[in-house]
Amino acid sequence: MLADQNRIFTNLYGRGDWRLEGARRRGDWDGTKDLILKGRDFIVGAVKESGLRGRGGAGFPTGLKWSFMPKESDKPSYLVVNADESEPGTCKDRDILRNDPHKLVEGALLAAVGMGTQAGYIYIRGEFYNEAKRLQTAIDEAYDAGLIGKNACGSGFDFDLILHRGAGAYICGEETGLLESLEGKKGMPRLKPPFPAAVGLYGCPTTVNNVETIAVVPAILKRGASWFAGLGRPRNTGTKIFCLSGHVNRPCNVEEEMGIPMRELIERHAGGVRGGWDNLLAVIPGGSSVPVLPKSICGEVLMDFDSLAAVKSGLGTAAVIVMDQSTDIIKAIARLSKFYKHESCGQCTPCREGTGWLMRVMDRMVEGDATEEEIDTLLEVSREIEGHTICALGDAAAWPVQGLIRHFRPEMERRIRDYREKAAAPRRAA
Repeated sequence: MLADQNRIFTNLYGRGDWRLEGARRRGDWDGTKDLILKGRDFIVGAVKESGLRGRGGAGFPTGLKWSFMPKESDKPSYLVVNADESEPGTCKDRDILRNDPHKLVEGALLAAVGMGTQAGYIYIRGEFYNEAKRLQTAIDEAYDAGLIGKNACGSGFDFDLILHRGAGAYICGEETGLLESLEGKKGMPRLKPPFPAAVGLYGCPTTVNNVETIAVVPAILKRGASWFAGLGRPRNTGTKIFCLSGHVNRPCNVEEEMGIPMRELIERHAGGVRGGWDNLLAVIPGGSSVPVLPKSICGEVLMDFDSLAAVKSGLGTAAVIVMDQSTDIIKAIARLSKFYKHESCGQCTPCREGTGWLMRVMDRMVEGDATEEEIDTLLEVSREIEGHTICALGDAAAWPVQGLIRHFRPEMERRIRDYREKAAAPRRAA
């Protein structure tokens, strides 16, 4: 269990003052000038040494990503913070924006110093109206106090931070779709390469990072990379905000150490599965786009990138969706197929056509109106979508279906048999 002294988000539940005065009492903006003066190489080196991996889902090493930004360029460069939190089951960034916004603003400044950029954008989900108001207030307070803007914190470094409200499209959570939207275009992902570090916002060098990734940077720089690296497990270091929802007794967001066992996370912080652990059917461990895991795996698996990848799932955004025995698991996955069909931007043929096909077949699977051979066809088509699209939405649509077939194929086959027998009963009676 994470010790209180190691918590980064000490106002996650909004029990304290979220504005500048309260943030300063919690240690925000303390010694920021000194960190800026240590320079670009120090900041990037410390983030690399800490082992921080992106908290938006992909888990790419943050310091390495920052190092891709050119040290010299004839163009301006940009930091873009992804606050378009749209992954079903995920609500961690919302609480940071609402209750600890100054951690994000301070983190954006320090990240900008590390990458040598003097302008940052925060792209926030359109539905986050109250969060956007609070974040804008925090940005205004930081400007008024001289913490950002010209001569930020008295360091001689200039940094401007702009809040941009999106319109609620899931696809704009993908970094290049976000950049397109930020430029005023349709949120349609770009082909890579070129990568944003070379050609990003307005054709200039750009790094896109998740809210939680940026918000933990001040704590890493102030408390030391070795402190952060000492939490969690090798290659899976630090703390993480987990979102626990579904059939638990106390749904919650909680900051915990990376690598905590899933069962301990659920029982310690969410009051356990509704009806007890034996009533558990399955868990989606990282938001709707990662494959579901059955109870047999959930009792032992650790909540980090590598452990979940080893059981053919993923940490994703660490949104833990718990489903008990009352769940119609086929219907639940079919609902996700409908979501991804709706949110596809339609740019790539495998995704545009494939997500609709998955949805229609999954709707029939809910009823059992299919053949057992179609399960194999469903799996084959999901693999034709996976890895064959510009962005990862194709993978996100395919993986829930693959997880269902991998672990719950007997239930799918049983439903097909029941449907067939039910259809045959009137004929036998005749």
